[in-house]
Amino acid sequence: MADKVIKAIEGRQEQLERALPGLSKTIAAFPNGKIHIKRIHGENYYYLVQDGKNEVLLKNDDPMISELVQKDYLEKALRSVNNELLALGRMKKIYPDDVVEDEYGKISEARREFVKPLILNDEQYIQRWLDIPFVPKTINEDLPVFLTLKGERVRSKSEMIIADRLYMKEIPYKYECPLILGKKTIHPDFSVLKISERKVIYYEHCGMMGKPGYVKDLVSRVNDYNVAGYVLGDSLFLTFESAEQPLDVRTLDSMIEKVFR
Repeated sequence: MADKVIKAIEGRQEQLERALPGLSKTIAAFPNGKIHIKRIHGENYYYLVQDGKNEVLLKNDDPMISELVQKDYLEKALRSVNNELLALGRMKKIYPDDVVEDEYGKISEARREFVKPLILNDEQYIQRWLDIPFVPKTINEDLPVFLTLKGERVRSKSEMIIADRLYMKEIPYKYECPLILGKKTIHPDFSVLKISERKVIYYEHCGMMGKPGYVKDLVSRVNDYNVAGYVLGDSLFLTFESAEQPLDVRTLDSMIEKVFR
């Protein structure tokens, strides 16, 4: 767990350091002086202040306003970047190797069954989520059999591909786990645990887009999701397929890396 925090610190350091090169020179290239803004009777008036003494009223479209306001912003931004880098450097040095999530894993198995962890690490959180029992939707025996790498039976070849892709990329998921939407109980194709936010998101593969009746039901289903607070693009994600356009695994892989992790 400590490694995850250090990695996040280093990522933030890299982001800030990319903003630094040439910033001081950029600031130095701006003209001298500052802009003082006075608001009088609902109107803004811009004054050029030089050497802390004289104020010269400028016209609203004077390019000096834009340059000096930008300069002032960059000076403050530079101070903030340097202050944050200093703080992050200190944090990285003093951050402990062992954190609270590690303590549960250190105790013996004989003790562990009696302990309720204060904070679960990612692996423990995933396992606890996966261990919650549920009854999936029944699949009729007369339908074709598609088995995933986990040994689950799913309804289509595309869902088998999706399940196997999630499994191979170590994305925790449940297939057709019940979800209550208002007074309805539905079974989303995939309930996915986004472990970086410890949040469950729902993924529906819309595999028969060439059928008008299917599309009509899909619109109603998505509306039900949204009314219940599961907003498309936040906690609900869709992929689409028709007879002419099969599932594109590149889209799936992109969604896994950018959304599901």
